[in-house]
Amino acid sequence: MSINYIILRNLKKNAKNYYLYVFALIFSVALYFAFVTLQYDPAMDDVKGSIKGGAAVGAGSILLIVIVSIFLLYANNLFIKRRSKEIGLFQLIGLTKSRIFRILTAENFILYFGSLLIGMFVGFSFSKLILMILFKITGVDSGAALRFSVQAFIQTVIVFLAIYLLIMLMNYTFIKRQSILALFRALSSTEEKVKKVSVWEMILGIFGLALIALGYYISTRLFSGDFVNMVELFVAMVGILGSVILGTYLFYKGSVRFIFYLIRRQKGGYLNINEVLSLSSIMFRMKSNALLLTIITTVSALAIGLLSLSYISYYSAEQSGKDNVPNDFAFMVQADADMFKEALTSDHIPFQETSIDVLRVEGDFAQVMDIHLNNNDPEANTMILNVVSETAVDQLDLTEEETLLTGYNDLMRNFFTIQDSGEIQLIGQHESIPQQIQGLRDELLVSSYFTRGLPIAIVDQAVFERLRQDIDPEIQGNYPTYIGIDITDADKLKEANAVFDELGLANSRTNDSQLATIHSLQQTMGVIMFVVGFLGLTFLMTSGCILYFKQMDESEEEKPNYTILRKLGFTQGDLLRGIQAKQLFNFGIPLIAGLSHSYFAVKSGWFLFGTELWTPMILVMLLYTALYSIFAVLSVLYYKRVIREAL
Repeated sequence: MSINYIILRNLKKNAKNYYLYVFALIFSVALYFAFVTLQYDPAMDDVKGSIKGGAAVGAGSILLIVIVSIFLLYANNLFIKRRSKEIGLFQLIGLTKSRIFRILTAENFILYFGSLLIGMFVGFSFSKLILMILFKITGVDSGAALRFSVQAFIQTVIVFLAIYLLIMLMNYTFIKRQSILALFRALSSTEEKVKKVSVWEMILGIFGLALIALGYYISTRLFSGDFVNMVELFVAMVGILGSVILGTYLFYKGSVRFIFYLIRRQKGGYLNINEVLSLSSIMFRMKSNALLLTIITTVSALAIGLLSLSYISYYSAEQSGKDNVPNDFAFMVQADADMFKEALTSDHIPFQETSIDVLRVEGDFAQVMDIHLNNNDPEANTMILNVVSETAVDQLDLTEEETLLTGYNDLMRNFFTIQDSGEIQLIGQHESIPQQIQGLRDELLVSSYFTRGLPIAIVDQAVFERLRQDIDPEIQGNYPTYIGIDITDADKLKEANAVFDELGLANSRTNDSQLATIHSLQQTMGVIMFVVGFLGLTFLMTSGCILYFKQMDESEEEKPNYTILRKLGFTQGDLLRGIQAKQLFNFGIPLIAGLSHSYFAVKSGWFLFGTELWTPMILVMLLYTALYSIFAVLSVLYYKRVIREAL
């Protein structure tokens, strides 16, 4: 029997097991090749200065290498263990270990490099579409062309050749170390079946749930004022990460089995066929799969969390731009504003001007802070506050004792909480004026150059004049007036922005364009969301494939049980319903745990990334769940084939 015949026979025999592995390999190569093609595409040069696309794509390609390498090494380890009996038979008929290794190397070479070539072709075919998507997301007005990059081709071949060599090294080590007896027992030893739930296991399960709950609780208090410096904040973050990951591991090690044990005990041990195929099967395998499921859950939570935060930033870009620049154009220097107005007039672009005098004074919030920044420092509750007159706001009439705080957004609320009523002190150079808070609002009246993330106090005109006369020049600064210009004809806004750029006003830090600010945020957040989206897709593909491969293993091992059940009179439908319930648990438990982890992670710090939480996060979670469910459906279909072949 020639080696070529053995290779072809093995490829044909194992084709039904390798198809998803080949698909995942093709998909991974296509993603990576498309990424590095973007990295070397000349079209990216037009946008690197504004969105640093090359650096972001380069970082993404490195992470892709790590993800794909781990996945391919794990998948290869899984498949070579499945073929351990076959390798043992080869040795029994007289083939040496070196010859067997050459056979496996040739098989892997055909599958691997065949998939590599197909993947690069697919990546090249879709590279233009991917570049168009990137330009669409970032709002870049540039043409995308289909270009083949020799540098990308060489880099992809080198990377995946290195992974192939690692795979061959793993196979060589496995074959050399295993005896014939060990090869025949390798597959059965991969699963640890524990039929009895011990007291220690129950304790670990409860402790795991407690650790997860502790991590969730700390995450809700992360920016509430409990941690007053960066060291404490860092320790808290590390504590959350360690607590949740360890808790997840113990959850799979003991909690799931313990919960299912209680369900089975409640039924008195009398389980129907669905429960036997789902609850009992998972109970006996969950402990040995704890580490794998912990990794998959952590990776899923990381992918969902990063996708949610990046989409929150992108989704909030427009509102963030409007918060930073409340008018179409903002100026702090009167001469620049006059030059711009003159140019608008000469180009017949109608506009409306808003001028607001802004004072910067010290504000004492000691009596209205729900959580004091530092109880030992009497000046900790004093901050620099922007003050404007009530005349800057339409239909607002305040007395000399009243003040209204505006520009108090979600970011401020999570770092320091101000009551919506109570007394504050506005401190001038020589006197302090007490004021009663009349409420809190979100809207901003002046640009972020003035506010710097702090609220604005609106006071009576008489109080405003008193503060103006008592102003501290060192606190006030050089720009006491905010000048906002709005274009009254929306169709002329782009033309006005062109005038703004031509005059060189965009190069000054004291001038802002709302449209340019929004575009800048969309470009920056768009490219991050683009890269994170592809990484998340790779996370999803690899974790889903790994779970699918595990189900393939379990189905083949449980095939004799299905044969017995069929002989006892159970139909394919009876068995399939139990398998569907099993897959609901196998895929659903890691998914729900990952969604839960990502929810608390995103909820703890989403306000640092944007202004909207629920819509972006829910959309990401729904999309991830839908794509993840595809692998559960594929597993059910594979089990259906195994059940059909059981007789």
